[in-house]
Amino acid sequence: MTRDLFIRELEALQAEVLRMARMAGEAIHEAVEALRERDPARAERVIRDDDQIDALHLDLEDRCLRLLARQQPMASDLRTIAAVFAISIDLERMADHAEGISKAVKPLADQPLLKPLIDIPRMEELVQEMLRDAMEAFLRRDPALAEAMAKKDDVVDGLRSQVFRELLTYMISDPRTVPRALELLLVAQHLERAADHITNIDERVIYLVTGELRELNV
Repeated sequence: MTRDLFIRELEALQAEVLRMARMAGEAIHEAVEALRERDPARAERVIRDDDQIDALHLDLEDRCLRLLARQQPMASDLRTIAAVFAISIDLERMADHAEGISKAVKPLADQPLLKPLIDIPRMEELVQEMLRDAMEAFLRRDPALAEAMAKKDDVVDGLRSQVFRELLTYMISDPRTVPRALELLLVAQHLERAADHITNIDERVIYLVTGELRELNV
């Protein structure tokens, strides 16, 4: 494989991981909107479309491995391939959390929500901001942006704790609310974990540029 062909394939990998990020972000958004509207059909579409993200993840992994097998990349190229490989894993798991949120919609669809959805949509907004910034940092090779963005994970964690405290109050005051409260708590946990996966992406961006692999928000 010529160097020019290798570079083109490397650029194609990066374009595909950006497309996968858009798909994962859209899945999270659609899942939360399905919850907001208590729309099982919309939630079911998120669950069904997860297969597309899974397939793209497997395709990216395969292409990364084939590229490594056909070429002995330089250190910077090797880090790029490793970053794409790892980022695709975190994006696939983000999409799994969208599926998990969607599965909470059906048991809540025909019941009134315990409380107005304020903190959960705010968590989703932060997740979207984090994802956009993480992929921008990846595209621009900007470790400072990646590190700054990862700090938003603390805000997501705080909102998840707030949701837990409020739902716990409902469950204690009226045990009949427990099933509905647990579904909403699971949704908040899925969003918190989605933010954690984006933090992993930021760590990979820093590694890609600096060669240093370290944990953020420890």
